[in-house]
Amino acid sequence: MIGGIGLPELIVILVIALLVVGPKRLPDVGRSIGEAVRGFRRAIKDADKLAVEESEKSRHDGRAGRSD
Repeated sequence: MIGGIGLPELIVILVIALLVVGPKRLPDVGRSIGEAVRGFRRAIKDADKLAVEESEKSRHDGRAGRSD
């Protein structure tokens, strides 16, 4: 099950994609969509990593500025 999509739904999606795109272009379209999803996930992961680094940096800078 992929994100709430079961096997019957996946089969329906593939049949519709086959009818819309055609059998010759379906592998290319699937590959392009896969690459786009991977790129999007990579961008989200990089943004999360940057946010964590910035948060840790600001937390560290905040502690360094305090003199108790």
